[in-house]
Amino acid sequence: MHPLDNVIWTALTTRQAQYAESFDQARRFMPEVTSLAAFLEPTARGYESLGGLLAARGTIALFLDAPYEARPGWNLVAGTPMPQMVCDGASVSPSRSCSDPEIIELGAADVPEMMELTALTKPGPFNQRTHELGTYLGIRHQGKLVAMAGERLKIPGYTEVSAVCTHPEHTGHGYARILMTEVMRRICSRGETPFLHVREDNVRAIELYHRLGFSRRVLLHLAVLRKNAA
Repeated sequence: MHPLDNVIWTALTTRQAQYAESFDQARRFMPEVTSLAAFLEPTARGYESLGGLLAARGTIALFLDAPYEARPGWNLVAGTPMPQMVCDGASVSPSRSCSDPEIIELGAADVPEMMELTALTKPGPFNQRTHELGTYLGIRHQGKLVAMAGERLKIPGYTEVSAVCTHPEHTGHGYARILMTEVMRRICSRGETPFLHVREDNVRAIELYHRLGFSRRVLLHLAVLRKNAA
């Protein structure tokens, strides 16, 4: 079994166990952190355990090895193929120039702007406390947060690059590349390997990720599920 198999489960049982809510064979992040959840195995018991973590009509997001198949007690809200990509390089060298914008570290005071930017660009689940999972970096233009990227899932030896997004009015300046390169540099400096997840239809992002040294490891399937009322 590869370390990145069932990566949400691994994160919630290792480096990010402090954020876990657990029931039998299922784990989820605290809802205010992110909607990601996982089970030990995609069996009837796994889904039953997952249901034990949610109130009626509660919603969670899973990474599955195959497209979601209908299960009693659940409704599929959204689903999409989602490649998991891993950075091939052993290290990442910064390629910044004197004309590049300043990179700032984001924190609790920046959450309203981070939430606004991710709501607009939809890079994936991002909640009030997602920023606690790792370092998040941003670029401001005339005082306004216009681009960001950071760290989300963490397992032994690997850290996920996540929430890569740029305001639609500020694309074309290389902000995603600049921020990702710095996030990756920091991950590699700890002796860890960067990885990420991306919607398969996000061709432009995938092209950037290839240029930054990422290659597809497996094709996963994102499933956002809602628990039916009893």
